[in-house]
Amino acid sequence: MQPQEWTRILVKYREPILTRSIFELTVTLVPFVAIWALAWWALSFSPWLALTLAMANAAFLLRLFMIQHDCGHGAFFKNRRLSDWVGRFLGVLTLTPYDVWRKNHSIHHATTGNLDQRGTGDLPTLTVREYREKTWAGRALYRLIRNPFFLFGIVPFYLFFLQNRLPVGQMRSGRRYWLSALATNAVIGAALGVIGWLGGLDVLLFVFLPTTLLAAIAGVWFFYVQHQFEDTVWDHDDQWNVQEAALNGSSYYDLPGILRWITANIGVHHVHHLASRIPFYRLSEVVRDHDLLAQSQRLTLWESFRCVRLHLWDENSRKLLSFADARSVAA
Repeated sequence: MQPQEWTRILVKYREPILTRSIFELTVTLVPFVAIWALAWWALSFSPWLALTLAMANAAFLLRLFMIQHDCGHGAFFKNRRLSDWVGRFLGVLTLTPYDVWRKNHSIHHATTGNLDQRGTGDLPTLTVREYREKTWAGRALYRLIRNPFFLFGIVPFYLFFLQNRLPVGQMRSGRRYWLSALATNAVIGAALGVIGWLGGLDVLLFVFLPTTLLAAIAGVWFFYVQHQFEDTVWDHDDQWNVQEAALNGSSYYDLPGILRWITANIGVHHVHHLASRIPFYRLSEVVRDHDLLAQSQRLTLWESFRCVRLHLWDENSRKLLSFADARSVAA
């Protein structure tokens, strides 16, 4: 079946269910706040217990980000204004200026897998030919950027704690995006100031920082593995098709049940790219009803760990290769 046909079939799953959306938000936000408060209280007698609770709470923060993600697509509530304001509120918790993120993420959806439109909302990916044409310094820099310790250690901190603070690159897009970033920063700053004043530096170090940083690391990992796998698809403009890229350039990350819940089904990423208006809680219906989609670009948890060694797109074999495999191709 052609990707264009799938987009027509998937229309019937797009309708959000108000009661279900409210339920999903409640069972994520309430435990998040409760565990945050519990970790704060635990600091008075055991910083290690507080740290443990804070790290566990990263799961709920990650899920709140995924709900914010659905709000950005207009998939969580029928009312767009309600979706946007819920997304802005959650953006304070996730350290993400909602309007800026939504704009960049829409570009990601519109250009994913396009070799001529790289650079917004994606991870740096070179072709084998481009890598060979780099200078020694250029190759070394690319290797650094693609190093797992850099990707999942430095990049999450940079993205959520530094880059999100100012909408660099959005100067010509209008004041709305600067307002989104600065307003989000102001609320975050005020909240952290009150928390620090009431609880001291320990609350920020043992509760806020580990929860946020661990959720950021997990978020970068899931974003990475959904497009950086061996049989993904990249094409130049003249051969690129948005539906083809959505179906074949995004993985179906088939996770265990608890991880599917924590990540709000974001692993059903090929379907999400085909029809981004489907609420996350209906994506499981899609793969249950359509076995072809359940088998397409399927990637298990164990298989996904091997993706960290893939770095270069080979236009001849049409596969993402490791540096070692790329050298073999050259030989």
